[in-house]
Amino acid sequence: MASSSEPNRDSAAAAGSESNGALASSIPAAVPERRKVALVAGITGQDGSYLTEFLLGKGYEVHGLIRRSSNFNTARLDHIYVDPHNSSKARMKLHYADLSDASSLRRWVDSLLPDEVYNLAAQSHVAVSFEIPDYTADVVGTGALRLLEAVRSSSASSGRTIRYYQAGSSEMFGSTPPPQSETSAFHPRSPYAAAKVAAHWYTVNYREAYGLFACNGILFNHESPRRGENFVTRKITRAVGRIHVGLQTKLFLGNLSAARDWGFAGDYVEAMWLMLQQDEPGDYVVATDESHTVQEFLEAAFGYVGLDWKDHVVIDKRYFRPAEVDSLKGDSSKARKQLGWKPKVGFQELVKMMVDRDVELAKREKVLVDAGYIDAQQQP
Repeated sequence: MASSSEPNRDSAAAAGSESNGALASSIPAAVPERRKVALVAGITGQDGSYLTEFLLGKGYEVHGLIRRSSNFNTARLDHIYVDPHNSSKARMKLHYADLSDASSLRRWVDSLLPDEVYNLAAQSHVAVSFEIPDYTADVVGTGALRLLEAVRSSSASSGRTIRYYQAGSSEMFGSTPPPQSETSAFHPRSPYAAAKVAAHWYTVNYREAYGLFACNGILFNHESPRRGENFVTRKITRAVGRIHVGLQTKLFLGNLSAARDWGFAGDYVEAMWLMLQQDEPGDYVVATDESHTVQEFLEAAFGYVGLDWKDHVVIDKRYFRPAEVDSLKGDSSKARKQLGWKPKVGFQELVKMMVDRDVELAKREKVLVDAGYIDAQQQP
């Protein structure tokens, strides 16, 4: 509680202002520095969650675009979510939109006026893209075009520079021999990969035609404990956890000789951000520059918990692709030189990180199974 004498400080301040006259009035009041604003399409995915953590750590205000679903699909963001009613603490906010709906994209770009836009949204499962090719092409390819146009139109009308990141994929190289770099030819072998190639060239075109600060990140396979369970690496580590605690005995897989350049998703989002901090836009391969087969991943994952993968893995032809991609291995020398980026997590550490998480998850699941709350018979 202020004492009766304390208001004299205000009086003195007022008198001082009067005595200084024009000098005092010419000093502008301090204006809080505006936070950088990022708009993330695909924020609920693996990469979106890691990128959001990274940007919040950099002091950004982050807005994410999510599709409407009858179930909440924000589990990867729950640990950083703050109710928007707590406006002083909520620096991540979610908005309904869809890459198939141009009007929703333009509305949010116009109203939020972001400094940076990250397009991580996609139907990103290669095998599924063979089953729903039209949808994949629309969301992955044309969806990127819709978002680029929203950024271009908003930039033109507002006079502000908006920097745009397009998530590319090593799948775009397809059957091109490794190592693959920014100058390697694209030879996509799936509807998903073909759509990503289209999105890549749309991004290049908008950069060249309109001067948009637009970058393509050609990311090789990047995994984490947050990877979707229907992707091969997480399918393996999830099975390892369940087999380890006795909830499962078999794991069904396809081509074990396919080789991939696997890195940690948490490392790769830093490269995305670094691309948008450069003086000039460009395209970059992001990779570990190492390649391992699915069989090597199996050996590392099962061996970590003392199991032999050969006792549990069954080859199922339904998991072979109509057009296989045999070997992907990146050459990320440009990113390492120009961005100063390099991966921190190696292959063995990545596998152990994922297995540790899925063993803990399986242990929790077993408690519920033993108590009769859930049925563990999904897998043989």
